[in-house]
Amino acid sequence: MLQPVVEGVQFHVSELLLNNTVVVRGRTGVLLIDAGITDSEMSCLARDLSEAGRPVVAGFSTHPDWDHVLWHDELGPAPRYGTARGAAYMRDLRSEANWKTNVAEGLPPEVAGDVPLDLFGLLTGLPAGTAKVPWDGPDVRIIEHPAHAPGHAALLIEETGVLAAGDMLSDVLVPMLDDTADAIEDYLTGLRLLEDVADEVVAVVPGHGTVARAGEVRERIARDRAYLHALRDGRDPDDPRLGPSAKPGWEWVGDIHTGQARRFGP
Repeated sequence: MLQPVVEGVQFHVSELLLNNTVVVRGRTGVLLIDAGITDSEMSCLARDLSEAGRPVVAGFSTHPDWDHVLWHDELGPAPRYGTARGAAYMRDLRSEANWKTNVAEGLPPEVAGDVPLDLFGLLTGLPAGTAKVPWDGPDVRIIEHPAHAPGHAALLIEETGVLAAGDMLSDVLVPMLDDTADAIEDYLTGLRLLEDVADEVVAVVPGHGTVARAGEVRERIARDRAYLHALRDGRDPDDPRLGPSAKPGWEWVGDIHTGQARRFGP
């Protein structure tokens, strides 16, 4: 079910990982950001949009993680954009002989039989430095940064001040670091770029978790930064997403932290 963020922007929450799909209304249809996870959810979303007379005219994947590059044939043949680096990553993955088997084996068992892979990762890479999503709707600014995954981008819908943050600024997940030589600094760079636009933001829709309103945006940036500083310094983070205060059912986030602490610890 679609829920409102602000006028002209809605979101849908996937059950398994609280993945958020963002729907932006344009003049002739909608921009779909991170389309969803399961066949059944995306099919339902496609029907809802069709019944509302709002066809999908463009898609965008914020980054090349499996749960952000899925698509359903009922959503139609609209161009699906990503950054040049994100799209290149997906081309390389799909060029592997057994890519579909490898992706399927890595899916959470709860949804493994309900994730359509035929259209997985078929992204059109926008030229490096592209400032806005090319579509017939409100200006959507692309904020590419090096945090979390290759070619990650957040999208700022300028008319409404909604930031689709991808896998950043979550209230259920701690920052998850990419496999790069300076991953902590890369993530801090991403946070700085998001902080640069914080005064323009009235709501943040993270890739996972709940929507943050204007007063919470800087709080989430500060919480992620404090986590990274603790990780870098070898300290136990005082973070509500870990330990007894973690969201029920999300205790496994502590395992992510344990692995990262081992990787970056002294």
